[in-house]
Parts: sequence; C-alpha cells; structure tokens
Amino acid sequence: MARLVFVTVPVGKRDAVLDVLTDEGINYTLTDETSSREYACAVHFPLPTNAVEPILDRLRENGVNDDAITVTVETQTVVSRDYDRLAERFTEDDDSPEQIAREELQSAAENLVPASIPVYAGMTIVSAIIATAGLLLDSAAVVVGSMVIAPLIGPAMAASVGTVFRDRSLFRDGIKLQVFGLVLSIVSAALFAFAVKRGNLVPPGLDILAIPQIRERFRPDVLSLVVALGSGVAGVISLASGLSSALVGVMIAVALIPPAATVGIGLAWGTPALVLGSGVLLLVNVLSINLAALVMLWYMGYRPVRWINVEQTRQTFLKRVGVLLLSILLLSAFLGAVTFSSFQTATAEQSIQNEVETTLDEPAYSEFILLDVEFEYSENLLAQEPSQVTIQIGAPPGDIPPELGERLDAQVDQAAGRNVDVQIRYVTTQQPP
Repeated sequence: MARLVFVTVPVGKRDAVLDVLTDEGINYTLTDETSSREYACAVHFPLPTNAVEPILDRLRENGVNDDAITVTVETQTVVSRDYDRLAERFTEDDDSPEQIAREELQSAAENLVPASIPVYAGMTIVSAIIATAGLLLDSAAVVVGSMVIAPLIGPAMAASVGTVFRDRSLFRDGIKLQVFGLVLSIVSAALFAFAVKRGNLVPPGLDILAIPQIRERFRPDVLSLVVALGSGVAGVISLASGLSSALVGVMIAVALIPPAATVGIGLAWGTPALVLGSGVLLLVNVLSINLAALVMLWYMGYRPVRWINVEQTRQTFLKRVGVLLLSILLLSAFLGAVTFSSFQTATAEQSIQNEVETTLDEPAYSEFILLDVEFEYSENLLAQEPSQVTIQIGAPPGDIPPELGERLDAQVDQAAGRNVDVQIRYVTTQQPP
C-alpha cells in the first residue's frame, strides 16, 4: 500500500527540499504557494508506506519544520517505474515494509479515541448488558456478540502511543477512557443483573457459580495472561500496519467485557468470591494489554520526532513498563495459586473416580455399573476441595449390599484426604430377556 504525501515548503528551503527528493529518486509535483508569505511552494509525491517516516525525517533536517503542513493519504495504485524502483529499494532495506510512519500512527491512535463521550458510554453500556445476559444464559454466542460492539481498543492503544511519542494529552485520554469504560461496564452489568434477579427473570435460588460461562471467569488461571498479552500485541500490529482494527478490537474486548460483566453479576448476587476472582482477571487483562502494546511499539522502533525527547521518553517508558510489570506479577501470584488449586482439584477428582471404579470392578459387585460421579465445591477461590460427592450407580433388582456404601464412603474420604459428604444414588437397571 502506497502513500501520497503533501508538504508545504518554507520560504528559503525550496532548493534543499527538492535536492532531498531528487537524491532519493522520488518523482514529485511542485505547486507555487500564493496564499502565504511563509511558504514558497507545496510538493506532492508518492511513497511506499515504510518510506514515509525516513523521507519526512530528511525533509525536517532540511528545513521543513513542525509548523509546515504535512498530509499523508493512503492510495490504492501508483503507476510509475521510478516508484517501483523506490519501493523495491525500501523493501530490501526494511524488515517491516508495511509499517506506517510515526505521524500516521499517532493520527490513527487519535482517531480511535472516541470523539463523543455519550456514544462511547452508550456502546459500553449496551455491550456490558448484552455480555451479562449472555453469561446468565450461558450462551457463548451472545457473549461474543457483546464483544463486537465494545469500543475499547481505542483507549488501550491511545495510552501506549501517547507514551512512546511523549504525547501527554493522548496518554491521559487513553487512561481516563479505559478507567471510565471499565467502571461503567461493571456498574451497568451490576444494575442489569440486579434488575434481572429482582424481576425473577431467572429461576429463584439460581446458583450462578454453576453456570459454566461464569464459573470459568470465577477461577482464572495463568493462561488468561496469554489472551490479554496477545490482544495487546495484535492491536499494535494492526495499528502500525494501517490495517483494520475491528477484529482486533473484538480480541481486546474478549479480555475485558466478560470479566467486567462477571464482576457486576457477583455484586448483584452478593458473591464476594466471584467479585474477587473476576476482578483480578479484569485487572490482569487490562494491565497486560497495556504492557504488551507499549513494549511492542517500542520494539518496532517508534520514538518521538525530536531527538532531544527520546531519552526522556525512554525513562518514562521504563518507569511505566516497570509499574505495569510489577502489578501484573503481583496479581499473577493469585492466578498461579488458582492454577495450582485447579491442578489439585482435577487430581482429587480423578483419584476419587478411580477408587469408585476399582471398587465396582470387583467380582462381588460385577452387576453394578457406575453411571456418574458429580462434585460440589465451596466458594473458596484458592483452596477448592470437594464438599460433596454424589455417586450414581446402576444396580440390579434386589437388595443392595450394605457394605458397598460404607466402602465407597471410606475410599472417597481417603482419596480426598479429608472427610467428604458422600451421597450414593442407586438406579435399578435390568437386562432385557
């Protein structure tokens, strides 16, 4: 993809600017400037995407200051042999031929920042409400639909771009809109969930932790970091390549909207453990997205225009990366504990299942069939142990051996390493004659 560049040339700098363009082998069109005494002329010239930044840097070194008008427009086709040779040269010299110039990137980030706060708030509220409904319905399709309309990619990218370009206004706007959007999402989800609960739109006594879509955000693990970090990296790559950010925006919303809605549901149902678990997931995700975007932009070589600001920006970059990294590490300790607890839980379940199967495989119980083993847990986030085990067994007609229940109860307690409430349900089965 090519760019058409328009630059106004200050008085006295015409020859220097034209010498740069000629030296680089760039075809240009020159127009005399008659509307201002500050500028001698205006030049138009096509450039490959990755050539815009180095060429503009050379023009600045030769008199095109920040007060000059510079416009970069995306073009579909450039028919010129000289342009083809120029594109080949910059492609050979650059490992990232599709990377856009810093000015274009900054402009793209500014365009992603919502111009209308009411529209941003409205879309955020609608997205949070739809996500809440999807979670309560246990509908993955509805939850995904809520992510499509979430306007969260702009603030996340704006904060990182504002840091690497030392644009304090853009950075502040990005941070404020992120905080505002997430708080608004949680409040909207909580109010909607409370209305659903009080309006009896869900069954009375509903155990929200039994809903799979909610439960998976109740106990997040370390793998949740991968989603958030990948979202931040993908957002920067799409922005720096001039590609559509719509799909990447969905990916970022995946890491933010469902956890925020889950926090709201936890508040509405008065479940502190759910609020804590999904709240930690939300914080880890938003911090990870910002960290990944910030590091990726710096790695891609984006820096302020003025070299005098580069060192100051580097110090700011290191401080913010340090704060983000430290915060993520502290919160990740919680994720690590949950991951370890999940491993222990899975191990305990498998051990109990094996003990029950081993017992029923004995010749004395050959006519008994294990139908199902169900586990119920407490709301403890970090030490989830089965509080009740329900064993469903297919049994032949007749009397049930009284010692079978006692054996299963003892073996479940032994496998779990603690006293567990065991319920055994016998379902009479009979083979057809």
